Amino acid sequence: MHPFHHHGRCDRRRFHRGGPQAGHHHHHRGGRGGSGGRFFETGDLRLVVLRLIAERPRHGYELIKAIEERLAGTYSPSPGVIYPNLTLLEELGQITVASTEGGRKLYAVTPEGERVLEAAQPEVEALFARMDATAADRPDGAGLQAMRAMQNLKMALRLRLSRGALSEEQMRRIVALIDEAAVQVERV
Repeated sequence: MHPFHHHGRCDRRRFHRGGPQAGHHHHHRGGRGGSGGRFFETGDLRLVVLRLIAERPRHGYELIKAIEERLAGTYSPSPGVIYPNLTLLEELGQITVASTEGGRKLYAVTPEGERVLEAAQPEVEALFARMDATAADRPDGAGLQAMRAMQNLKMALRLRLSRGALSEEQMRRIVALIDEAAVQVERV
């Protein structure tokens, strides 16, 4: 097990080459300490993803939200991190696509994935304990949650638009929902 590395206050994108998570990048927000290093060590994020899928089947986007929420916004994995890990877990036979709806894959754990989690249980428990401790150390969690919610809206819109063209009525409904949310936020 390796300790988490914390990053400076500005957003950082870090690319790492080599190892089983080749080509992944981490998107960090906030934290303490200097810059450099990675939030998860090689293989840690894959175990986190596997554990979250074992809790219940999930889409890639749901995994991004679950990890960000678990860490109170201190780390937000990008699709460029999550989807290669999902592909690798699928190739290793640890997860499978349970269903595909609207172009979105719902991933479920396999018996092999359950065996991997059981064998790595102490490591997985320590990882989740560290994630919880990191989230508990965030005094500005409410502001981070608002930022997370804005990013969720942006990602949901992007995902919906990537599934195909919207009718004029669908686009009007989306715009109306976003405008209504803005009005409600101003009134709080």
